[in-house]
Amino acid sequence: MKKLRFGIFMPPFNAPATQNATTSLQRDVETVRLLDDLGYDEAWIGEHHSGGAEIIAEPIQFMSYVGALTRHIKLGAGVVSLPYHNPLWVADRILLADHLLRGRVMLGLGPGSLPTDATMIGLEPKQLRPALDHDVGVVLDLLRGKMVTVKTDRYNLVDAQCQLAPWSDPMFDVAVAASTSPAGSMLAGRHGIGLLSLGALMREDMNLMRHHWDRVEVEAKKHSQTVSQDKWRLVGFMHLAETRKQAVEDVRYGLPAFVRYTQDVLALPTLRVTGKTFEEQLAWFTEGGAAIIGTPDDAVAHIRKLQEQSGGFGCFLMVAHDFANWEATRKHYELFARYVAPAFQPSQARLLASESYAAGRHAELDAKNGAAIQAWTEQHEKPGVQVGGWTKEI
Repeated sequence: MKKLRFGIFMPPFNAPATQNATTSLQRDVETVRLLDDLGYDEAWIGEHHSGGAEIIAEPIQFMSYVGALTRHIKLGAGVVSLPYHNPLWVADRILLADHLLRGRVMLGLGPGSLPTDATMIGLEPKQLRPALDHDVGVVLDLLRGKMVTVKTDRYNLVDAQCQLAPWSDPMFDVAVAASTSPAGSMLAGRHGIGLLSLGALMREDMNLMRHHWDRVEVEAKKHSQTVSQDKWRLVGFMHLAETRKQAVEDVRYGLPAFVRYTQDVLALPTLRVTGKTFEEQLAWFTEGGAAIIGTPDDAVAHIRKLQEQSGGFGCFLMVAHDFANWEATRKHYELFARYVAPAFQPSQARLLASESYAAGRHAELDAKNGAAIQAWTEQHEKPGVQVGGWTKEI
């Protein structure tokens, strides 16, 4: 069995906006530290500038801070809204982070999901995907050490180059986000990079998973690139408790605030929860396949279904959110690490095989071991028996 990787995709959704921003950010930091302790593989951090809930403005800065507080988990900018930035500075920042964190970085690129972000710097939504389509190649050229001269209506590079080479060898993972449009899949295939499927799991009737990767492979073949499904990451919502009833009670805490954010604040049609009552909103998530609100067994079954539907992927990322309070959220991550992740890792198969072998010979070996212990005991209870070079007297 090939190990399936697990982690989080943290926009973050710190809703409602009435929360203390400083403590919300600290909770985001503590989440990544907890995942590091629990053995998760990856954490991707988003970039947003408006709306009041997604409050990390610079993911690479956040990664560098939390990277100093963790030991093993890989940290990804997930994603840098590339049309908002000069590609040279994006490349320079991630290369610096790669050195500071000794290879624990990943770079995700996307068009920017919040139109209120783009509006503040004079960009229209229709400009974003064409800009991303152009700029991904520029960033990759810079990361690979090329000198770049290119002029657009957003920036002008003249003999631009990065003075740092990557610390990672081979270079760290670069991935592009894909939602409902084909833009991300086409870019991943054209450049031979990874894919973050953000919108593919939102609803069963919008299940685009296999379509996402099929498009990657078509574009890769067209451009003579090599792609691997190991670098395909699926993103979905989840909250686990020891019972389904407890999981539902947990998310009463924060699900309504998140729903209001999607309905009234976030201008993103691909993530708009329907329903006015808690029960209607919960049904949108659970009955439509957008989320698992349940037990570890439910999560295992869900991920196995995703593997079958998709044909295989490398990593499953849970969306980090404030659906439940901090105590219940910690419990969720602990339950997932203890009971869900092992079902998709080679060690569990070996442990179960070892247990099965021992159980199969239990009666036989238990009898032999008991007889051996009894014989040894009886032998050394006899008078005048030689024990370790001296004679035991009565």
